[in-house]
Amino acid sequence: MRIYSGVLDRLPPGLSGQLAAYRYSVFVKLLGWELETPEGIEQDQFDRPDTVYVIAVSDKGNVIGCARLLPTEKPYLLGEVFPALLNGLEPPASPEVWELSRFAAVDLGSPTRPPSGQLSSPIAVELLRQAVACAERLGAKRVVTVSPVGVERLLKKCGLVSHRAGPPTIVDGYALCACWIDTESADVSESASGITTFSSGPHSAEFWS
Repeated sequence: MRIYSGVLDRLPPGLSGQLAAYRYSVFVKLLGWELETPEGIEQDQFDRPDTVYVIAVSDKGNVIGCARLLPTEKPYLLGEVFPALLNGLEPPASPEVWELSRFAAVDLGSPTRPPSGQLSSPIAVELLRQAVACAERLGAKRVVTVSPVGVERLLKKCGLVSHRAGPPTIVDGYALCACWIDTESADVSESASGITTFSSGPHSAEFWS
């Protein structure tokens, strides 16, 4: 498995198109999210030139996981769409806070993948660790995310220190909460073997170990 990070125009050729198609397959077709997006691709208003992506690619060259990192000094999902999840607190707007969104970790080509679950796979564990570590190298001390409550099990499995910003709220049948993650707890030294990591562009840090 290879993991790439960077803004869209610094990713390897063709990877941005694979990412958009993968997100459509996961969020629209597999999970059934009702999103206003063109057939076959999934993008929204937060997919901008300054958005940083963390993408897992299989040895066969297929996208098998993704995460999106947004600076909270500009519009982001929690602040614009789900501020109620903060339980009355003002949405953060700081260079030390980045948002993690559009997280997925499922190998669509695997015959053994779970029907709709993805939160306990080795791909998910590694991708989340690397995404939070990437945010730290971008200057974040904390990451905030809108997540189903089941993500808390994944955070614990990754060894990440986290806490809820407010109580869960039912949105379109899902129990969602805003969650704070301490970036200093992202220990990528325990990453699995057989993983090659790359970073590119001004919005990425050093080569991932």
